[in-house]
Amino acid sequence: MTKITVSAKDLSRSYGARSAVRNIDFELRQGEVLGLLGPNGAGKTTTLQMLAGCLAPSTGTIEICGINLLEQPRQAKALLGYLPETPPLYRELTVDEYLRLAARLHRIPKNEIAAAVNKAKQRCGLSEVGKRLVGNLSKGYQQRVGIAQAIVHNPRVVILDEPTVGLDPIQIREIRSLIRELGGEHSVILSTHILPEVESVCDRIQIMNRGKLVFGGDIAELKQTYPEQANLEEVFIQLTQQEEKA
Repeated sequence: MTKITVSAKDLSRSYGARSAVRNIDFELRQGEVLGLLGPNGAGKTTTLQMLAGCLAPSTGTIEICGINLLEQPRQAKALLGYLPETPPLYRELTVDEYLRLAARLHRIPKNEIAAAVNKAKQRCGLSEVGKRLVGNLSKGYQQRVGIAQAIVHNPRVVILDEPTVGLDPIQIREIRSLIRELGGEHSVILSTHILPEVESVCDRIQIMNRGKLVFGGDIAELKQTYPEQANLEEVFIQLTQQEEKA
């Protein structure tokens, strides 16, 4: 039986009278890449911030590998790696300095930091730029550094919020390849509104609109449910427009 690494139940977040996320339920399995899909303002980033322990939900529960995130945050967060939409980079540090800092923040033992940093650099294609300042790297390489800090402690779950935004086509292809590789060893949640990205890297998808889930399942199931639509883009538009009219 496949192990459940993330379980969210009845997850909601409100800001005064406005509901950003409403009654979300979903699960992530070991070795799976889950695409969180939706238009801008759908509630994707708010959902990921709650799953990463950066934002408390108004209602609901979150478990990371069976550990309640709200009741045991330190233990649960130790199993998480998180890349927010704006990577938390220190531009004045070299790549090596920054990743060593990230390793210490993740409480990696001192005698294991060098090996952990080297492995993260190798996996993210950063071995040749360790001595360069983060601020002098291209946007694509900065995204790689952001992913490297999220996996330097070898977490069970990796959460990536719009990891290819602003990249050129070659950089996008490279980051997608890296995400597919991460899915082999970790459980990955990928937030995006780019439909080809979902089809190329994700095992399952959750479509959000106006704070609610409007579909959950794999792409084949989605196409079977809406056989009259020619492609994922048409299905996506139909689902979100239905929700707008509801």
